[in-house]
Amino acid sequence: MTTQLPRPDLEADARVKAVFDDIRKTRGTDFINNMWRWLALDPGLLERTWTEVKEVVSTPSSIDPLTKEMIYIAVSVANNCTYCIHSHTAAARAKGMTGEQYGELLAIIGLAGKTNQLATALQVPVDDAFDASKPGQ
Repeated sequence: MTTQLPRPDLEADARVKAVFDDIRKTRGTDFINNMWRWLALDPGLLERTWTEVKEVVSTPSSIDPLTKEMIYIAVSVANNCTYCIHSHTAAARAKGMTGEQYGELLAIIGLAGKTNQLATALQVPVDDAFDASKPGQ
């Protein structure tokens, strides 16, 4: 259940229209998903968020687009964000993620969650070999 409904005339605001037009151009689609429509509640927030997403996720970098989406899925699972799990799983599939890769991703997410919880519960100290602040690392 949403806490806020978007205005029906979102693109009447020039700032919102400019961001939506850039989303359409960048993604090559007319579809504006709900995340952007709801963020348009505050045009400044919409602009800042889209700028950061475009810079980090949409700009070519040393991490390929599919890996970026898979990382986004993992973080979304860890943060229990149903919306982001669905939207980034769809994006990863569109970028070529196979069913086998998705299964492996879920296995890694599940294992990481388990071992993180065990390390936290046991308060396992960090090995000096893993601590970049220790001399000789």
